[in-house]
Amino acid sequence: MSRKRFHGLKRIVPRFRMTWNKYNLYNLSRLMSPNNGGTYFQQKWKAKAATRAYHGEQIREKQWQRMFTSRLNAVVPMDHRYLGENDGSELAAGRGSGLDERGESQSNLKTPYMQMTYAPTERRLDIAIFRSLFASSARQARQFVTHGHVTVNGKKMPYPGYLLNPGDMFQVEPESVLFATGQMKDKEQVKAGREMKRARRVVNTRRAEKRTAKREKALQAIANKKVAEELAGEPTPKASRPIMADETEARKQRKADLQELVKQVKAILENKKAPPPAKRKQDLREINREIKGTMSVLNRKPVSEIETSIDALISRLANLYPSNLFARIDKKANSKSKPASEIAGEAKSSTQEFTAKEKQKMREAVVLSRENPVDESKPYATPWAPRPYMSAFAFIPRYLEVNHNICSAVYLRHPVARPGLAEVPTPFSAEQLQLAFNWYLRRR
Repeated sequence: MSRKRFHGLKRIVPRFRMTWNKYNLYNLSRLMSPNNGGTYFQQKWKAKAATRAYHGEQIREKQWQRMFTSRLNAVVPMDHRYLGENDGSELAAGRGSGLDERGESQSNLKTPYMQMTYAPTERRLDIAIFRSLFASSARQARQFVTHGHVTVNGKKMPYPGYLLNPGDMFQVEPESVLFATGQMKDKEQVKAGREMKRARRVVNTRRAEKRTAKREKALQAIANKKVAEELAGEPTPKASRPIMADETEARKQRKADLQELVKQVKAILENKKAPPPAKRKQDLREINREIKGTMSVLNRKPVSEIETSIDALISRLANLYPSNLFARIDKKANSKSKPASEIAGEAKSSTQEFTAKEKQKMREAVVLSRENPVDESKPYATPWAPRPYMSAFAFIPRYLEVNHNICSAVYLRHPVARPGLAEVPTPFSAEQLQLAFNWYLRRR
């Protein structure tokens, strides 16, 4: 369905949708009170068609009929002074005789009950996301949910029709919110973003080729070593571990080697900057189990068998990761072992190179780069700016508590009607919603 056909620009009676589109804003300016022409059945049908185009047009009609209820939530605020002076018995005294004088202090505003007709749809997760200004339309909010970008109470929720309960907290991924509410790229920005992504793919491909070459080189070295041992008739002495005469010392050395392997495997698994994929994690955990099994039989098996097992584990670990990874891990561990006085001296020498004004400028630049960075690889325009025509739809209902810093919101309670106010946002009049309410009421 095309966008213009979806918004119906040529209709005499336009369809107003739950979206921030500019065509929708134009149809809002054309929205008129319902025409009372036709039979009562025709009036109800027209009101139902117009209101359903806005309130949950992505919901199937039968599903909405099951959600519909004739009970309309409302509250009547009472004057605290009146409640403090009276106990309620005067309400039954002289009914109709004019003894009750509360009407003078109460407000004359009427409670718009009919504007609560579509209150059950406000509990849906996709509608709540749209009301919280996390998406530019109800359909986009539905897409975020089905794609797994939304969590409810800390758990991923893939169902857009999930009915929220009071106290539920839902959160949307910030990148999705920035894309939904930010301006779109122009042609030059799209071209720059494609070039940046292409350059990143080339760099990643080259890195993968280098890793593959190093892995093949390590495998070839291991194979050449085995061939040399077979030709010589006896294994070559280990260069990394000197052969010791005392068997007890040898076992202690083998135990230290196994403990070092455990540390290296743990460092690889806990690396947050470059976490290994799932298949690689399974292989590393299997190697870790074999290392612990070898340590359990360290005192029962001969030293030669223990050395053979250690060599096999090292070769398997070298096949998974290049040998220079362990050097980087050792280098990082050694850097942490520097004395505090040396680290303080290095920090002092580095800070003396900049003046106070230069430090202030650097801090301001860092803050600006963190708050609104320029990144052409993002799917939205950077630096980020709100999309056009957003201000006409930017409001948050009372039953939601929204925090846009972390893109999360809390569904406080169900919407209610008060004197002169209904908490369900709607562009339609109470008369039009009353006709729609009567349409569904006759089918209950």
